[in-house]
Amino acid sequence: MKSFALAFFVATSAFAQSIDSMIDRELPALVETYKAFHIAPELSKQEEKTSATVAARLRALGYTVTDHVGKYEDTGSTCYGVVAVMKNGDGSVLLVRTDMDALPVPEKTGVAYASQNANVMHACGHDIHMTTLLGTASMLAQLKSRWHGTVMLIGQPAEEVVQGASAMVRDQLYQRFPRPDFAIALHDNASMPAGKIGYCPGYFMSNSDSVNITVRGLGGHGASPQSTKDPIVVASEIVLALQTIVSRENSPLDPVVVTVGSIHGGAKRNVIPDQVELLLTVRTYKPEVRKRVLASIERIAKGIALAAGIPDDRAPIVEMQKAESADATYNDPALTERLARALKRDMGADNVVQIDPLMVSEDFGRFALDRQIPICMLNVGAVDPAKIASGARLPSLHSSEFAPVPEPTIRGGVKAMTLAVLELLR
Repeated sequence: MKSFALAFFVATSAFAQSIDSMIDRELPALVETYKAFHIAPELSKQEEKTSATVAARLRALGYTVTDHVGKYEDTGSTCYGVVAVMKNGDGSVLLVRTDMDALPVPEKTGVAYASQNANVMHACGHDIHMTTLLGTASMLAQLKSRWHGTVMLIGQPAEEVVQGASAMVRDQLYQRFPRPDFAIALHDNASMPAGKIGYCPGYFMSNSDSVNITVRGLGGHGASPQSTKDPIVVASEIVLALQTIVSRENSPLDPVVVTVGSIHGGAKRNVIPDQVELLLTVRTYKPEVRKRVLASIERIAKGIALAAGIPDDRAPIVEMQKAESADATYNDPALTERLARALKRDMGADNVVQIDPLMVSEDFGRFALDRQIPICMLNVGAVDPAKIASGARLPSLHSSEFAPVPEPTIRGGVKAMTLAVLELLR
């Protein structure tokens, strides 16, 4: 038994080293691909050229590719989803997803390959994700003797506005193409050393809800507040009171974030306006907590307005922006632990670490169909380890200064995703 275990360890170690050699051969071209994506970012629902590049590269690798997959609820927008399938004998079906869209952020990284599209930037690393998918696709095409089953590679648009995954599912994704037994994805991480892999069983990313509150008052002269119902004062009280949802209405063991990110009201210092707009983002994990928090927001807004003497016909309007809502990303624990064991074995335990859940949001979970399909999203570190060690400020995702270290990040991502596929389709 010991001799068998030793032989297995030697064989897997040698195989991992051979993957390293394959990635090293392709890495210069992959880095150039990454830079090309970074130079030419496209906003959500506008990924025409980006998706065409992804589709063409996958076709060249021997995948059967379908483009323009997806139907938005907004029928006036074209969906640029890409689906690439490679069947390699009988076995499980595995979905591997990348997102493709960029953000309306002016780039301030100073890199030589900075965005050439004004005020648009790959500030969330979707260029890293696409490059990783293409690198993984190449590895799998070369390693067909090591796996069997079906790989379905997804190029998903409109992740940043959390509409792309739903659009692809709405377009009969699992009826037109094989329904997956598993789905996996990779996201870069702005606080981990480049190339290291992070995993998190269970809740990994939060529900996200966008809420608009229109606080309506009765405007008038700033010198005669007694003849008005000042919506700025009421809005200020609402902002403060909303914080008690987290501190006094919710268990500290259930993470909740209620952030008022924007306040708009008034045009002149001596005029009390008729209304004020509050724009909120709300983050939760558990469905019951989500429902309770959203109900509390409406109760507090209307209760404070009532206490201020605002008449019922001018009560605050609380609106959920359902098109901007995303469900929590729940990493199937058994699938996640299985991948973690495989990656630790083949990449080294020091390079694969468990990380904490995040309060950011994603729409990758929509591919799970309410947990009917086990999914797992991994993270790959994108930061120079020396910068982390120095204690310097690390630009976050969505920052105009976020600049992944390309070579080690791509190498770690491609190796991890290739090994993950081989583990599930071995």
